[in-house]
Amino acid sequence: MNVVVSYDISEDKRRTKIHKVLKSYGQWVQYSVFECQLSDTQYAKLRSRLHKLIKPDTDSIKFYFLCACCFGKVERIGGEPPRDDTIFFAECADG
Repeated sequence: MNVVVSYDISEDKRRTKIHKVLKSYGQWVQYSVFECQLSDTQYAKLRSRLHKLIKPDTDSIKFYFLCACCFGKVERIGGEPPRDDTIFFAECADG
């Protein structure tokens, strides 16, 4: 299945954790947006991992499911995609 995942996370540390989890499942295409091609099992695991990390009162994650035809019709105008080596949010070494 083709899934676009967007997220709005209120705390930097949680946002970084969410980003790292999503990076292992898909392609980072814009800040707080990933494109993923997942099996049903992968989707279930991803959803479970993300659900454990968020605070539902302040955070949100949305999953947009696209058919193969629609996924192939995605069009991009301008802008550079984010680089994978971009430091998203650095955590302090002291904890």
